[in-house]
Amino acid sequence: MRSRSIMFLLSLLLLTLFVLTASSFAIPAFSRQYGTSCTTCHVDFPKLNDFGKAFKDAGFKFPKDDESFLKVPPVMLGAPAQKELWPHTVFPGTIPGLPPIGLRFSQFFQYTPSNSNNYNKANLSTDPYVPRTDFEPGLFSIFMAGNFGSDIAFWVDDDLSVSGANANGGLGDGYLKFVNIGRLVKLPTDSLSLRVGQFELDLPFSQARSINITPWDIYTEANIGSGQQNVNNVFAIQDAGQGIELSGGHQYGGYHYSLAIVNQNTSGTSSAAPNVSSPAGFFSDANYKDIYARFSYRFNLEKDPASRHDIQAAGATGPRDHTYLSLGTFYFKGRSVQRFAGVDASDNATVITAREPFYRVGADFSFNYRTLNVFGLFMYGHDNDLLCQDSTGTAVPCTSGIGTSFTNGSAAKFNGGFVEADYLALPWVMTILRYDRVQSSADFLNQSGSSNYFSPVGGTRNRVTPGVQFLIHANIKASIEYSIRPQQALTYDSNGKAVNPFRTNTTAGALEFVY
Repeated sequence: MRSRSIMFLLSLLLLTLFVLTASSFAIPAFSRQYGTSCTTCHVDFPKLNDFGKAFKDAGFKFPKDDESFLKVPPVMLGAPAQKELWPHTVFPGTIPGLPPIGLRFSQFFQYTPSNSNNYNKANLSTDPYVPRTDFEPGLFSIFMAGNFGSDIAFWVDDDLSVSGANANGGLGDGYLKFVNIGRLVKLPTDSLSLRVGQFELDLPFSQARSINITPWDIYTEANIGSGQQNVNNVFAIQDAGQGIELSGGHQYGGYHYSLAIVNQNTSGTSSAAPNVSSPAGFFSDANYKDIYARFSYRFNLEKDPASRHDIQAAGATGPRDHTYLSLGTFYFKGRSVQRFAGVDASDNATVITAREPFYRVGADFSFNYRTLNVFGLFMYGHDNDLLCQDSTGTAVPCTSGIGTSFTNGSAAKFNGGFVEADYLALPWVMTILRYDRVQSSADFLNQSGSSNYFSPVGGTRNRVTPGVQFLIHANIKASIEYSIRPQQALTYDSNGKAVNPFRTNTTAGALEFVY
């Protein structure tokens, strides 16, 4: 019986398939170009090691002597002598010797216990809509990255289908990066680079390269106000931006900064004016742009000075990640937009626009000792609340169609973050333990959230998630996570006691490969 149980658990592990919620990519095209393993740049793909961070900082090149490591030389677009003739001829460049194209596919499985549907008992006419078990195909993606010479890097990734549906796919990142342009004005090496296109913000911990099956809860948090507020901001910090980014420094030691100017966040169409402006019709409002800034400093803690200042630390078994402590901060300032049917001073039908400033601010840390990495992040979100008012200055519902202007209401706020530890038990086995917590004023006013000693009257969502991942090969991975959530409820009685409490503990697994 015991051997049968072990075989069953092993079979279940291999069959436990769950799509990664966020796009995450390794680049096997680089393995082909350099004739090396994915583990040269990744600890447990897509998580980068120190060399992988240096490779990315350098514009998808080896940080030193790149040409000597290339197994497939690039194709020259012009003769080297043209450099001397510029600007009277086109400056020569290169393209990769092999098409730098990679593919990724993932598939998933999820199991949720039966009492997770207790929230539905408040409306017995509605069928339960959280399945107990669920199999589904995940992402099928294509991605390309490389260097065009002259320190010009490129990246494009696109989800051809999500959950088996082409309509759910779309562009992830697509940009050109001009590396070390500071040299043109004699700035210190790597002190200034420029990125242009659509890209993930320079987050303390990349959601696109997270090894977790489920995303960090604080990264997906949108600020949707309660019924007492007029805040409907769907922006989440993990969302890609379209614009430009200036950056400098290194991810593998010392300082790093970035400053991005991106298209303004918009919140979509109000139900009061369903035919007025939608995200598909515009990206920005007027001339306003959102701003994201980040600064961090990483202290490499190796005893040996040479190892401390090198790209990778040295050990008895060869290069490895540094022992380090990294501290950072970030700030996002934007303005969300909502449009409503209203009236003008002459009582004529018109559209009134609420432009609500908002910001996100946070701090982060990361400590690494050999194969143990402990890291975390805290973020605070604040959205101004503009309430509709009529010509007499009286607050009125924005759906009434009689508003003429806006007045300030109570701000919508949230805070939270996560702490995570991952440990590389074996070169092919990664263990994970993480804690997520989000506290929202809207959840509190709506009396939703957890009902426990953390938050007896609602407003807080938290979970503990252990997990383990196995590299079957360097480019094939199986993962499993178990999310432990406190008891929750959507309604409370007059004594503050939860009505129909439930838990949504979830087992999720994934199997994915890149090629």
